[in-house]
Amino acid sequence: MRKFNIRKVLDGLTAVSSAASASSSAQQQQAGNRETEIQETLQSEHFQLCKTVRHGFPYQPSALAFDPVQKILAIGTQTGALRLFGRPGVECYCQHDSGAAVIQLQFLINEGALVSALADDTLHLWNLRQKRPAILHSLKFNRERITFCHLPFQSKWLYVGTERGNIHIVNVESFTLSGYVIMWNKAIELSSKSHPGPIVHISDNPMDEGKLLIGFESGTVVLWDLKSKKADYRYTHDEAIHSVAWHHEGKQFICSHSDGTLTIWNVKSPTKPFQTITPHGKQLKDGKKPEPCKPILKVEYKTTRAGEPFIILSGGLSYDTVGRRPCLTVMHGKSTAVLEMDYSIVDFLTLCETPYPNDFQEPYAVVVLLEKDLVLIDLAQNGYPIFENPYPLTIHESPVTCCEYFADCPVDLIPALYSVGARQKRQGYSKKEWPISGGNWGLITQSYPEIIITGHADGSIKFWDASAITLQVLYKLKTAKVFEKSRNKDDRPNTDIVDEDPYAIQIISWCPESRMLCIAGVSAHVIIYRFSKQEVTTEVIPMLEVRLLYEINDIESPDGEQVPPLPTPGTGSNPQSIVPQSHPSTSSNTMFCLLCRVKNSPLKQSPGYQIELVIQLVWVSGEPPQQITSLAVNSAYGLVVFGNCNGIAMVDYLQKTVLLNLGTIELYGSNDPYRREPRSPRKSRQPSGGMLTVASCMCGLSNLYSESVKKLRTSYISKSFHDVKDNSFSRSRSSSVTSIDKESREAISALHFCETFTRKNDTSPSPCLWVGTTLGTVLVIVLNLPPGGEQRLLQPVIVSPSGTILRLKGAILRMAFLDTTGSLVPPAHEPWREHNVPEDKDEKDKSKKRRPVSVSPSSSQEISENQYAVICSEKQAKVISLPSQNCLYKQNITETSFVLRGDIVSLSNSICLACFCANGHIMTFSLPSLRPLLDVYYLPLTNMRIARTFCFTNNGQALYLVSPTEIQRLTYSQETCENLQEMLGELFTPVETPEAPNRGFFKGLFGGGAQSLDREELFGESASGKASRSLAQHIPGPGGIEGVKGAASGVVGELARARLALDERGQKLGELEEKTAAMLYSADSFSKHAHEMMLKYKDKKWYQF
Repeated sequence: MRKFNIRKVLDGLTAVSSAASASSSAQQQQAGNRETEIQETLQSEHFQLCKTVRHGFPYQPSALAFDPVQKILAIGTQTGALRLFGRPGVECYCQHDSGAAVIQLQFLINEGALVSALADDTLHLWNLRQKRPAILHSLKFNRERITFCHLPFQSKWLYVGTERGNIHIVNVESFTLSGYVIMWNKAIELSSKSHPGPIVHISDNPMDEGKLLIGFESGTVVLWDLKSKKADYRYTHDEAIHSVAWHHEGKQFICSHSDGTLTIWNVKSPTKPFQTITPHGKQLKDGKKPEPCKPILKVEYKTTRAGEPFIILSGGLSYDTVGRRPCLTVMHGKSTAVLEMDYSIVDFLTLCETPYPNDFQEPYAVVVLLEKDLVLIDLAQNGYPIFENPYPLTIHESPVTCCEYFADCPVDLIPALYSVGARQKRQGYSKKEWPISGGNWGLITQSYPEIIITGHADGSIKFWDASAITLQVLYKLKTAKVFEKSRNKDDRPNTDIVDEDPYAIQIISWCPESRMLCIAGVSAHVIIYRFSKQEVTTEVIPMLEVRLLYEINDIESPDGEQVPPLPTPGTGSNPQSIVPQSHPSTSSNTMFCLLCRVKNSPLKQSPGYQIELVIQLVWVSGEPPQQITSLAVNSAYGLVVFGNCNGIAMVDYLQKTVLLNLGTIELYGSNDPYRREPRSPRKSRQPSGGMLTVASCMCGLSNLYSESVKKLRTSYISKSFHDVKDNSFSRSRSSSVTSIDKESREAISALHFCETFTRKNDTSPSPCLWVGTTLGTVLVIVLNLPPGGEQRLLQPVIVSPSGTILRLKGAILRMAFLDTTGSLVPPAHEPWREHNVPEDKDEKDKSKKRRPVSVSPSSSQEISENQYAVICSEKQAKVISLPSQNCLYKQNITETSFVLRGDIVSLSNSICLACFCANGHIMTFSLPSLRPLLDVYYLPLTNMRIARTFCFTNNGQALYLVSPTEIQRLTYSQETCENLQEMLGELFTPVETPEAPNRGFFKGLFGGGAQSLDREELFGESASGKASRSLAQHIPGPGGIEGVKGAASGVVGELARARLALDERGQKLGELEEKTAAMLYSADSFSKHAHEMMLKYKDKKWYQF
């Protein structure tokens, strides 16, 4: 390998100043000469950053549309996002650049196109015939605000209603305005003195395309004759209109009103409604009008051949139903079904067998778009059951508080989780198949299993199969089942994060090979779970109480009174007995301790994850337990370790004993660089005001989502940031929190079990724990494990600090180890086996002989060979040679910002360090030399949710929670970016449009069938002239080529630009070819149709025409 040179170090580096790079690279070069050089295969051309897919429920939905032929569903949101759904596994996300709310969506049915109307008064035409839909045309209205759009089936003329009450007509092929305008003052009565309000509805008569029904908000409805350009009929009502719907025969229509009434009108009787219905009004005995109800926001009128029509509506409940959930009402004949929904209804659509409005509609389902859910109701079955939703839309069932991502998992994991999760499925769903079935799946080019784990505010944990850019829930675990339920009768499920979430998951530590799971909750509790396929009943839940107290010689409290002595550890006293009841400030925190009381009754545990041990931090000396900031579990050693801003505790979960319980300072021993002294002997402290909650880590749950996340999860309390942030932070609690030094609260921020060299003079690796703190210190603890088998359960594990101390700038985030070849040394683990089945004799003998050893290659190598420790802090990364502890390579990742997440991941048969910074940069570095390979500005840290959920994993995958309900996945692998196009599903598939309904002989002879209209003749430029140029501005779309956002530095940017140019050229050639083919096809079909017409009428008499 050629010598490591300065030019290579600087390749692609943008965030670090050149002077710092030069000095660090010189240091790296010198160190590199001393150690064996490792051949590094990763180069900057292996990296490219792009978004892959977005999963979850569209956040803040605002509009809904369905293509009944293609069977594709579209949802628009208040942030300008567009989500398209086909068959399960076919999903697509697009975004309007303006970010304006989507107010309406209209499919060009079976054309592979969609029109979106936005709150900024723009119309956009989306091309869905490509895997990544793009805008073909846009039209920006300058003088009028868009309120309603209507595109008749098989028409290219879009009616656009405005706030002023006018209707403009847009040609969707050219996206230009027609000169034909319907002005509000021509539509309403000349004698009317007031403005009729905005347009709330436009539709053409199903039987006569020349008649347009226009609904004004004030209550006026006009039937407009397009040819004669005048109103045929005007229907006036004294209540405001929300929606209008036709009967398919075009003789009647129905309106929904703001007083909770429905009015049905005969087209030719404009004087008064044919019928008035108040679906939820109480009928008064003396013939009076029913009491007014809430507005009916939408109504649909759908007919069936065999029976009564369906009238489906949302809203309209009586005002006395306070607290009642939102409802969808289905009226069919004499029966009325009121279907309660969990959230408010945004919109609904009835799915019908035919796309033709002039035929019997034959409704079979209703799609209901709720504020936080999507529900499909089966209209064909009694009781209207719902369809089981196959899309992954329940990510936000309870707010996500943390998440982890594992790519390249053991292959048996997903089937195992699926088999235990299948038993959790609800019953009572419709037997029919999911009706949204359009599109085709993409090719599966990634074959490795991927699992996402989400932790939630209600204490639940969900496992998701995320293989091949899809998402499907596998299994749900409820951690709150281990605790006594609160006795509060007013408890209602809440979809927002609130202070009363005592079970919220903060940290997840999972070993995929052994299937051991460990979680830390917001109430300072840790639960260890073991996976089993057998159902068990646990008579007594194993539980340990840990008192993790931070003691330091500081300014004594002026009040010298002593609190009563506390019960000693292990007496099994309840946490609440420790709380000094006299202090008023503790009452809310006492509540949390009471909420998280472990059940003392037998617990039935279903197959899946079963409790091995519960560990609770308890109140000490009137101070509440501080939130856990780091957590690690190791199945080979049978140990779990966790830390917070007080110190560190290690528990042997096999023997159910506490092995280590130390304040952070005590870990240093005599090597403490801050010269802090542990208080000795320990004195009890009287809580005085703010002493209950110390500045840098609070117990209150609101802090999980605000300050304490900022301080602990993203390590704002590192020394460098403390001065800047501390003032505003301590003000939020008590001003008396100044008696403790800033350095004194040193939280444990990273933990890593491994088998490596613990001291400089070690000749062989041994099991140990590496501990990282928020002040940038790394300490090593030696583990002396007894032999395997029965001895492991009888002899104690001996834990001792090694004296090794390493220092970095900023809080430690991640640690990993490489062997002499530069390969990652995974932590030791035990393979999974079923624990609830008695072992036979041979198996017992085997388990006795089994000794937990590391699976790393280094354990079998010669003693003289070394290892490399990779340590990433929020400011820098170091690679340290072991056992010599020389710093070989150092990279200052960022000077002005800080790293939120750092992961050591494998990619293209090699490994690298991937970092996400608070300034929005995503960076990767080679290992062990820490050469910068990628530095792309991706996304600024606008929300703490992103910091809490961002994670990298193997094979160039990463994700974060982009909104409270959606996961955004991205890749930093060049190979995945190239294969993405193939992996994405197709939204548009060629489907024959169903045949139009037959007019029949008599209808053809005497009229009365559907009347067609030559709209081109009416709206074309030759007939209606040109529209005013100032009215709307045409903006050509990007035409399907998506700009590469944030091109990577160096070679990657050039490659991206070259590829983009090729793509553009290829797409243009492809479009030319498509247009030629389309012209040939249309000429061919015209000739065919002409021939058919000639044959059809060749032998007919004059009266048959």
